Amino acid sequence: MITTSNPWQGHNFAVLFSVLITGTVTVLGLTVYLCSRFTRQSGRRYTSSAAWRDVSLATVAVALALYLWGCLHVLFLEDQEQAEECERERPEGTPTLVGRRGDFIPLRLVCEASNGRDYSVVIPDYINPSLAVLLLLAFACALTSAVLHHKRRTTTRKKG
Repeated sequence: MITTSNPWQGHNFAVLFSVLITGTVTVLGLTVYLCSRFTRQSGRRYTSSAAWRDVSLATVAVALALYLWGCLHVLFLEDQEQAEECERERPEGTPTLVGRRGDFIPLRLVCEASNGRDYSVVIPDYINPSLAVLLLLAFACALTSAVLHHKRRTTTRKKG
């Protein structure tokens, strides 16, 4: 949040660091779980709903890793370097800069101009669109998994 006393705020370091630590642990946990799904024992009882679930989890892991990659771009820039990046990337015709803010959703570092327009710097342009596509894909896979699991349970009850 930007306050009138300090309009030059980027991402909160404590939150950014917490996101990086928690996200890294989560990606590692998902990776270990997904790798465990390739063992012989789990392969014997693999169903189509489990396969879709695992594709969904893999997609979430990739999206989270991509988000963390974007966060790393911000982590290694000091305030002065962020301000310099705002100046360097300022679109032609944009008046003086009056502030800077960091948003986590969508992930971006926003430079604010005196005419009310703002623009994003530092975070690669492909991060947020890729995250949107990956999360939609993860949702679709999870939904498919749930539908297949429901059909399987319904069919099993009718037979029994």
